[in-house]
Amino acid sequence: MTDLAAALKEELVGPDHEHVTTTGISNEKLAMWTFLGSECLLFGGLISTFLLYKVRAAGGQTPHDLYDIAFTSISSFVLLMSSLTMVLAVSSIQRRDLRAMRGWLMTTALLGVVFISGQVYEFTEFVNEGYGFTHSPAWSAFFTLTGFHGVHVTIGIVMLLSVVVLSLRGHITPERAEAVEIVGLYWHFVDVVWVVIFSVVYLIK
Repeated sequence: MTDLAAALKEELVGPDHEHVTTTGISNEKLAMWTFLGSECLLFGGLISTFLLYKVRAAGGQTPHDLYDIAFTSISSFVLLMSSLTMVLAVSSIQRRDLRAMRGWLMTTALLGVVFISGQVYEFTEFVNEGYGFTHSPAWSAFFTLTGFHGVHVTIGIVMLLSVVVLSLRGHITPERAEAVEIVGLYWHFVDVVWVVIFSVVYLIK
C-alpha cells in the first residue's frame, strides 16, 4: 500500500516533488505566467505613454526623425533569432543532451548581448545629437520604454547564464527541464514585447 501511494505521488507531483495546481501546471510555471501577465500591463502603460507624448519634442526633432530603421531592424532580427536558439535549448534538455542545452543557452545569451550592444550604440548616437532623457517628453517616453525593455533583456541574459552555471554544477538535470522552460517563457516574452515596440515605436509615425 505504501509503495502504491508513493508511486501515485510521484505520478502527480513529479520526481522533483513540484506541486501542481488545478490548471495542471506547476506552481513555478504558474507564477511565471502570472508575472508575465503583470508585465503586459506594465509595458502596455509604457507604450501608451509613448504614443501620447511622441510628438512633444519641445521644438526639436522627435525620436522618429532620427531612427536608423535599417540598423534597428538588424538588431531586432538578432533578438528574434534568439527565440529559436532558446527553443533548441529546451528541446536539448528534453532529449537529455545537457551539453547541447548549454551551447544553445550560451548562444541565446550572446545574441541578447548583441542586441543590448546595439541599443547602447543607438542611445549613444541620440545623446551625441543632443537628445537625452530630459530633452523633452517625447524623448523621455522613448528612453523609458526602450530602456526598460533593455533592462528586461539584461535580466534574461543573467538568467540564461545562471542556468548554464547551475547545469555545470549538476543542479539542472533532465528531470528538472521545467526550469529551463520557465526561463524560456521569460525570454520569449521579451522578444514578443520587442516586436510590439519595434512596430509601434519605430515603424509607425
